[in-house]
Amino acid sequence: MYEVEVKVEATHERVRRELNERGAGAGETVVQEDTYFDAPHRDFAETDEALRVREQATVREGESPSEALDGADSRVTYKGPLVDDESKTREEHETSVESGAEMRAVLDGLGFAEAARVRKVRSYYTLEGVTVTLDDVRDLGEYVEVELEVESEPEISDARERAYGVLRDLGLDPNDQIRTSYLGLLLE
Repeated sequence: MYEVEVKVEATHERVRRELNERGAGAGETVVQEDTYFDAPHRDFAETDEALRVREQATVREGESPSEALDGADSRVTYKGPLVDDESKTREEHETSVESGAEMRAVLDGLGFAEAARVRKVRSYYTLEGVTVTLDDVRDLGEYVEVELEVESEPEISDARERAYGVLRDLGLDPNDQIRTSYLGLLLE
């Protein structure tokens, strides 16, 4: 599976108005804390790969993101190198784990070193069958991601153009996209 993603920095207030005017379906708001690891056998910064343990929980009305994380679900994700020069498209493999803390301990025991943690509050919307995410990333700011998943490489180009169209519909410029991950932005 391939994740086709286009990300731009944008003010959420204006984008929310556009989403509401266009009848976008509002989904849940979640808090995610991602712990990224460096591999002992190769440099992920050089190979443009990522290995992370994500803890995620729904933020309920009146609840702080930190409170929500107390009951978080956990997943481990491997992201391969970028496969497209025009978007953040990469092969991705992800699975649930019972305990994020235990998975981090397993990786530590195997020699993987914690590189950084990224925390974001993420609000999901659906517009024209595409996922639009408003991300408020601690220590970075506000971003909008438009994302689709496709099964094969030949589908990437059409999915990317579809994501660009959604960005334009929201008054955002695909030429302003940022292909660097939040991790990369934090480490700059």
